[in-house]
Amino acid sequence: MSLLQHTGPSTCYTELAELPLPVSAHFVGGDVARVTYSVRDHERNIIRSLTKTLPGGTSDHQITSHDSPENKAFTTSPSKSRQAILREVSNGTSTKRSVEIWAGTQIEASLDVTKYHDAFHIDANVNSDDDPSDDPYPKFRYTPHFGERSRTKKRSTIFLFCWTRSTAFTKAAKQNMLLFALSLAQPTQVPVLFGQATFATEDVIYASGHEHTKDGRLLGVKWCFNRPMGIWEIKLPKSATVQGTPFGTKISCNSLKLTPPERSCRSPRVLYDDNQTPIKLFWFSNPVGGPHASCVSLESRDLTTGTNKVLVDTVMEPTPENEFPGLYPEYNMSSSPFLHRGDRIYIVLQSLWRSRATILFINTESGAISDETKIHDDEPLYSWSLHATDDKSRFICSRSTPTTPSEVLLGYFDQHDNLNWNVLDKPTISFATEKALSDLTASIIPIGARPPTETLVIQSKKASTASGPKPICVTIPHGGPHASSTTAFSPATAALALEGYTLSLPNYTGSMGFGEKYIQKLLGNCGTMDVQDVLESVNELIRLGISEHGRQVVQGGSHGGFLAAHLIGQYPTLFNAAVMRNPVISAGELAASDIPDWACAELGLQFTPDSLMTPATFQTLFEASPIAHVDDVRAPVLLLIGEDDLRVVPAQGLRFYHALKGRERSVEMLWFKGESHSLDGVEAARVSWEAGRDWFKKLGQNLVE
Repeated sequence: MSLLQHTGPSTCYTELAELPLPVSAHFVGGDVARVTYSVRDHERNIIRSLTKTLPGGTSDHQITSHDSPENKAFTTSPSKSRQAILREVSNGTSTKRSVEIWAGTQIEASLDVTKYHDAFHIDANVNSDDDPSDDPYPKFRYTPHFGERSRTKKRSTIFLFCWTRSTAFTKAAKQNMLLFALSLAQPTQVPVLFGQATFATEDVIYASGHEHTKDGRLLGVKWCFNRPMGIWEIKLPKSATVQGTPFGTKISCNSLKLTPPERSCRSPRVLYDDNQTPIKLFWFSNPVGGPHASCVSLESRDLTTGTNKVLVDTVMEPTPENEFPGLYPEYNMSSSPFLHRGDRIYIVLQSLWRSRATILFINTESGAISDETKIHDDEPLYSWSLHATDDKSRFICSRSTPTTPSEVLLGYFDQHDNLNWNVLDKPTISFATEKALSDLTASIIPIGARPPTETLVIQSKKASTASGPKPICVTIPHGGPHASSTTAFSPATAALALEGYTLSLPNYTGSMGFGEKYIQKLLGNCGTMDVQDVLESVNELIRLGISEHGRQVVQGGSHGGFLAAHLIGQYPTLFNAAVMRNPVISAGELAASDIPDWACAELGLQFTPDSLMTPATFQTLFEASPIAHVDDVRAPVLLLIGEDDLRVVPAQGLRFYHALKGRERSVEMLWFKGESHSLDGVEAARVSWEAGRDWFKKLGQNLVE
């Protein structure tokens, strides 16, 4: 009989998972804010998009609409007078793609680009489109893609759409519209694919250029800050020179790479003066190679003198005098990151600061940094996200805690340049769920024996005073390893805590937000140092009386699954059960991953384009992997595997499943077709959560021999 038995759906999980999650925002004219939310619909098994328009910056007159799935992306012009929409319409047998320009409620220009342009792809990493090839064998010719979640993205190309209208009240005629793809006039040593384009003037754009490696790869870019890529200046042809050019034609452009080859640079943003003249260019920068994510540098270029400058450099280790740990922002800056405060101009970013995400103001001249959402004593453990600024004095953020879902706020400066906040929108929660969440408490506990390790603990307020056995403690190490668990609200963790579990989310050595020293310190020590940090977090909570021996389970995905597998192998009597999502089990067998450099970098080996897996290399990787401890595993294991995972290929989970089966251990596996590394499809996420709950409910206490 299967150990995994379904005990029914959780109304609490469903309600929390279906709460609208703010993902972006725009100022669409005057003081009108438009906030876009992602909404999970379990009944239809889809993720929907919802927008709320907040006139006057208040929540009193919300206008709510559900975006059409035909609208793949939209953006508002700097003047707020135009909006561009990329639209895809499918009738079941074919798909039509079009670009639309709207001026208020009037459509100003519309062009069907289906014949010239492949599917639109909009994400934070590539943010551009595939160019249909004239190759006679496009169906079968091998072309590298951008990796996990980007399998279809292969020929990222910038298209330019131009139009004119004969009168102010007529739609532009097709003969007054141009569409062409941009290509480089000068040849490059390796192919360069462009994305993340932003206008500086009508004749100049700045873009990031992804470069193939020497062996012809496009290393996976999702969650990776270390890929060969740079910032390019591209000079557009004069409109008069391209009049009459056939639609979709490639036009050669003069270009210049502005950044050095040893730096991985992305997210170009242009700052203008009061006359709308571009004066500075800013971008994010990391070293090429090494850890997939690290402390970010903020760099700039004076567009008048052509000189580059590091505005905010890497921080190796915070000091008592300056606790700033360095920049750990999202992959991209917001599309409009600038704010004016008196006579000073700032870049506004969200950035990890230990186990929280906070809002930073960075002076564009001096690089001076201020933490604008610092936590004070007895304040909630808010984590913050930045969504947009108006390039003047207002910006839109969201904030949440482990027990409080996201709310949207307007930040603005008053006449004395003081920062003020106005709550624009709060989620609607049932009384029962709100009451249940109010019984939970969250705290950050330092692990003194292994600094700077700390763990975020979520537990019932009643548990600390109740007599009898402590609640089962679920240790959940994050993936990466260069990521972080933060105090942001997570429906899955909150719902698990509401099931009566105590949760511990440790930020071990290598986590982001603590200084570059600790990211570098983990390299070559994965499987030992990170395992010991997590182990000590378990022991510390036992010493503090928050949890107890015999009531410990562990759960993790990706590198978190790597740690979970190590822990139950190296310490076979500590945990009663384990759940792993797409875990790394045997690092020497990751050659098919979209990031084959990961195992070498993290486990202390050199990766080059001509690297081969030698017996000595495999031995090193094997000994650092959980598979080396499989004979000692005693805890029942549940594996959750995505069939389309390109990051940690499904063979890793299969390998562990059959190794445990062959040793007559308790193991079960759920296999999710069509799901990739995160298992974040609506049904897959729900079933994964329910399976983990049921596995721990049945096996969570006193079952390890």
